[in-house]
Amino acid sequence: MTATDSDRRTPAAGRRPQAGIRLGRAQRTGQALRFVALLLGAVVFLVPFYLLVRNGLSTNADITAPTWRLLPTQVQWGNVGELFADPAVPMLRSLVNSLLVSVVQTTGTIVLSGLAGYGLARIPVRYAGVVSGLIVATLLIPAAVTFVPTFVVVSSLGWVSSLRGLIVPGLFQALATFLFRQYFLNFPRELEDAGRVDGLNYWGVFWRIVLPNSKGFVAAVATITFIGSWNAFLWPLVIAQDSSSWTVQIALSTFLTSQTINLHELFLAAVFSILPLLLIFIGLQRFIVQGVESTGINR
Repeated sequence: MTATDSDRRTPAAGRRPQAGIRLGRAQRTGQALRFVALLLGAVVFLVPFYLLVRNGLSTNADITAPTWRLLPTQVQWGNVGELFADPAVPMLRSLVNSLLVSVVQTTGTIVLSGLAGYGLARIPVRYAGVVSGLIVATLLIPAAVTFVPTFVVVSSLGWVSSLRGLIVPGLFQALATFLFRQYFLNFPRELEDAGRVDGLNYWGVFWRIVLPNSKGFVAAVATITFIGSWNAFLWPLVIAQDSSSWTVQIALSTFLTSQTINLHELFLAAVFSILPLLLIFIGLQRFIVQGVESTGINR
């Protein structure tokens, strides 16, 4: 190798480390920008929750003051006791009612819709496809259309202003049935065949093999069902005519009427109404992510 060749290769070899350094700097800059963007997004999403807590622990004068402050002039911890001691709005009873209704409806939906979806997907029954199509067709009917006939049935049974009237009509969900059917159509048949070799029937295969291996999907459906049941307003408004059967959404609506506006109790009640949903999501988040990523099954 001549001296001329060495001189020609030296600049190229020197440029490689510099290119690596620039690439490393670009990656670090990109990561920093993504972190800043995520941080700003988190702040934007958390601002409404901060406002709920801030206004809930303030006086009505602080909430409606012409000059806004980041923190209230004095934190009113007594608003919590005032909220739950309000004789016009049974807040604690409403939270308990919403929790009972949501838990029972979610459990019933998982059991009934799960069994229906598995039966339509796996049991060779004549006209199973027609039944599935009719179930999907019911999703096209607005819920408000069925309120009158459902109310007539519930009223004839004497379930007005009772938890039975709130819970039973929502135990079976057409959307959940459709989702379960589509999921079970792609469930590995090998696992089910292994259960049948051990002597299990359809009932045993569902409870011992299919459902335990579908935790992620079940958690996702349960979360959707629980949130929908917790946030339901129109049906509880029709059925819960007595304050003892109010749900939390009905209780929230009583703080803001055409005659009275109780701002600090409204904001504080909204905070307590959000907490159960937050806890449910945090508790099921791991299973939801697993269900979305791989459905918990290795094919």
